[in-house]
Amino acid sequence: MDGSFDDFDVTLRDGRDVHIRAVRPADEAELVQAFGRMSEEARYMRFMGLVSEPNLERWRKALAAFPENGMGIVATVAADDGIDIVGSATYFIGGDRTSCEFAITVASAFSGFGLASKLMTALIDAAKRQGISQMEGYVLAANQSMLRLARRLGFSIAPGPDDGAVRICRLQL
Repeated sequence: MDGSFDDFDVTLRDGRDVHIRAVRPADEAELVQAFGRMSEEARYMRFMGLVSEPNLERWRKALAAFPENGMGIVATVAADDGIDIVGSATYFIGGDRTSCEFAITVASAFSGFGLASKLMTALIDAAKRQGISQMEGYVLAANQSMLRLARRLGFSIAPGPDDGAVRICRLQL
Protein backbone atom coordinates (compact mmCIF):
# COMPACT_ATOMS: atom_id res chain seq x y z
CA MET A 1 0.00 0.00 0.00
CA ASP A 2 1.32 3.36 -1.02
CA GLY A 3 -0.19 6.37 0.72
CA SER A 4 2.01 8.90 -1.04
CA PHE A 5 0.81 11.45 -3.57
CA ASP A 6 2.95 13.29 -6.09
CA ASP A 7 2.08 16.96 -6.54
CA PHE A 8 1.47 18.19 -10.07
CA ASP A 9 0.34 21.26 -11.97
CA VAL A 10 -2.40 21.40 -14.60
CA THR A 11 -3.61 24.03 -17.01
CA LEU A 12 -7.38 24.18 -17.21
CA ARG A 13 -9.29 24.61 -20.46
CA ASP A 14 -9.56 28.37 -19.82
CA GLY A 15 -5.78 28.69 -19.38
CA ARG A 16 -5.64 28.99 -15.59
CA ASP A 17 -2.94 27.03 -13.81
CA VAL A 18 -3.82 24.94 -10.76
CA HIS A 19 -1.56 23.00 -8.39
CA ILE A 20 -2.83 19.62 -7.17
CA ARG A 21 -1.41 18.07 -4.01
CA ALA A 22 -2.30 16.01 -0.97
CA VAL A 23 -4.33 17.82 1.66
CA ARG A 24 -2.50 18.71 4.87
CA PRO A 25 -3.73 19.37 8.43
CA ALA A 26 -2.37 22.91 7.99
CA ASP A 27 -4.98 23.44 5.23
CA GLU A 28 -7.83 23.70 7.73
CA ALA A 29 -8.17 27.50 7.52
CA GLU A 30 -8.08 27.41 3.72
CA LEU A 31 -10.69 24.64 3.67
CA VAL A 32 -12.96 26.77 5.87
CA GLN A 33 -12.48 29.70 3.48
CA ALA A 34 -13.25 27.45 0.50
CA PHE A 35 -16.44 26.26 2.23
CA GLY A 36 -17.43 29.88 2.81
CA ARG A 37 -17.06 30.65 -0.90
CA MET A 38 -19.40 27.80 -1.90
CA SER A 39 -22.88 28.76 -3.02
CA GLU A 40 -25.87 27.32 -1.19
CA GLU A 41 -26.61 25.15 -4.24
CA ALA A 42 -23.03 23.83 -4.37
CA ARG A 43 -23.18 22.97 -0.67
CA TYR A 44 -26.46 21.18 -1.20
CA MET A 45 -25.05 19.15 -4.09
CA ARG A 46 -21.91 18.23 -2.17
CA PHE A 47 -23.42 17.50 1.25
CA MET A 48 -26.89 16.40 0.07
CA GLY A 49 -28.56 18.81 2.40
CA LEU A 50 -28.53 22.37 3.61
CA VAL A 51 -25.24 22.88 5.42
CA SER A 52 -24.40 26.37 6.61
CA GLU A 53 -21.26 25.69 8.65
CA PRO A 54 -18.40 23.23 8.15
CA ASN A 55 -18.11 20.40 10.66
CA LEU A 56 -14.56 21.11 11.84
CA GLU A 57 -14.40 18.11 14.15
CA ARG A 58 -15.30 15.80 11.27
CA TRP A 59 -12.74 17.49 8.99
CA ARG A 60 -10.01 17.10 11.61
CA LYS A 61 -10.79 13.40 12.00
CA ALA A 62 -10.71 12.99 8.23
CA LEU A 63 -7.37 14.76 7.91
CA ALA A 64 -5.94 12.59 10.71
CA ALA A 65 -7.10 9.42 8.89
CA PHE A 66 -5.05 10.18 5.77
CA PRO A 67 -3.21 8.41 4.20
CA GLU A 68 -3.77 5.15 6.10
CA ASN A 69 -7.57 5.17 5.79
CA GLY A 70 -8.03 7.27 2.69
CA MET A 71 -6.71 10.15 0.67
CA GLY A 72 -7.52 13.79 0.30
CA ILE A 73 -6.24 16.01 -2.46
CA VAL A 74 -6.73 19.70 -3.07
CA ALA A 75 -6.41 22.03 -6.03
CA THR A 76 -4.83 25.35 -5.15
CA VAL A 77 -4.19 28.66 -6.86
CA ALA A 78 -2.07 31.60 -5.78
CA ALA A 79 -3.94 34.22 -3.73
CA ASP A 80 -3.14 37.46 -1.93
CA ASP A 81 -3.00 35.59 1.39
CA GLY A 82 -0.94 32.69 0.00
CA ILE A 83 -3.25 30.14 -1.66
CA ASP A 84 -6.91 29.47 -2.22
CA ILE A 85 -8.28 25.94 -2.35
CA VAL A 86 -10.50 25.79 -5.43
CA GLY A 87 -11.26 22.06 -5.41
CA SER A 88 -10.92 18.96 -3.30
CA ALA A 89 -11.44 15.25 -3.68
CA THR A 90 -11.34 12.58 -1.02
CA TYR A 91 -11.88 8.91 -0.55
CA PHE A 92 -12.29 6.89 2.62
CA ILE A 93 -11.44 3.21 2.70
CA GLY A 94 -14.25 0.88 3.76
CA GLY A 95 -13.99 -1.70 6.53
CA ASP A 96 -13.17 -4.41 4.02
CA ARG A 97 -10.08 -2.40 2.94
CA THR A 98 -10.87 -3.16 -0.74
CA SER A 99 -13.42 -0.43 -1.47
CA CYS A 100 -13.65 3.28 -0.87
CA GLU A 101 -16.18 6.10 -1.01
CA PHE A 102 -15.30 9.30 -2.85
CA ALA A 103 -16.45 12.90 -2.59
CA ILE A 104 -15.46 15.88 -4.69
CA THR A 105 -15.99 19.63 -4.58
CA VAL A 106 -14.99 22.26 -7.13
CA ALA A 107 -15.42 26.00 -6.62
CA SER A 108 -18.09 27.47 -8.90
CA ALA A 109 -15.56 29.76 -10.59
CA PHE A 110 -13.52 26.69 -11.60
CA SER A 111 -16.41 24.44 -12.60
CA GLY A 112 -16.67 23.43 -16.23
CA PHE A 113 -12.98 23.84 -17.07
CA GLY A 114 -11.75 20.29 -16.45
CA LEU A 115 -10.69 20.55 -12.80
CA ALA A 116 -13.16 17.94 -11.53
CA SER A 117 -11.89 15.48 -14.12
CA LYS A 118 -8.26 16.09 -13.11
CA LEU A 119 -9.10 15.68 -9.41
CA MET A 120 -11.12 12.49 -9.94
CA THR A 121 -8.44 10.95 -12.19
CA ALA A 122 -5.79 11.70 -9.56
CA LEU A 123 -8.03 10.27 -6.84
CA ILE A 124 -8.66 7.08 -8.82
CA ASP A 125 -4.92 6.64 -9.42
CA ALA A 126 -4.19 7.14 -5.70
CA ALA A 127 -6.82 4.54 -4.76
CA LYS A 128 -5.33 2.03 -7.21
CA ARG A 129 -1.86 2.59 -5.71
CA GLN A 130 -3.32 1.97 -2.27
CA GLY A 131 -4.68 -1.40 -3.39
CA ILE A 132 -8.35 -0.43 -3.55
CA SER A 133 -10.41 -2.47 -6.03
CA GLN A 134 -13.69 -0.51 -6.06
CA MET A 135 -14.59 3.16 -5.69
CA GLU A 136 -18.11 4.42 -5.14
CA GLY A 137 -19.83 7.67 -4.43
CA TYR A 138 -23.34 8.89 -3.68
CA VAL A 139 -24.47 11.67 -6.00
CA LEU A 140 -27.76 13.54 -6.11
CA ALA A 141 -29.71 12.75 -9.28
CA ALA A 142 -29.98 16.51 -9.82
CA ASN A 143 -26.18 16.80 -9.97
CA GLN A 144 -26.04 16.09 -13.69
CA SER A 145 -22.53 17.50 -14.18
CA MET A 146 -21.10 15.03 -11.65
CA LEU A 147 -23.05 12.15 -13.13
CA ARG A 148 -21.75 13.03 -16.64
CA LEU A 149 -18.19 13.11 -15.29
CA ALA A 150 -18.64 9.77 -13.55
CA ARG A 151 -19.92 8.20 -16.79
CA ARG A 152 -16.98 9.63 -18.76
CA LEU A 153 -14.57 8.13 -16.23
CA GLY A 154 -16.18 4.69 -16.54
CA PHE A 155 -18.35 4.59 -13.42
CA SER A 156 -21.57 2.63 -13.53
CA ILE A 157 -24.56 4.58 -12.21
CA ALA A 158 -27.50 3.03 -10.39
CA PRO A 159 -30.40 4.38 -8.34
CA GLY A 160 -29.82 4.53 -4.61
CA PRO A 161 -31.60 1.69 -2.82
CA ASP A 162 -33.32 3.90 -0.25
CA ASP A 163 -33.65 7.27 -1.98
CA GLY A 164 -34.73 7.93 -5.56
CA ALA A 165 -33.00 11.32 -5.45
CA VAL A 166 -29.58 9.65 -5.04
CA ARG A 167 -27.45 7.75 -7.52
CA ILE A 168 -24.61 5.39 -6.65
CA CYS A 169 -21.60 5.71 -8.91
CA ARG A 170 -19.27 2.66 -8.88
CA LEU A 171 -15.96 2.02 -10.58
CA GLN A 172 -13.97 -1.22 -10.58
CA LEU A 173 -10.32 -0.23 -10.28
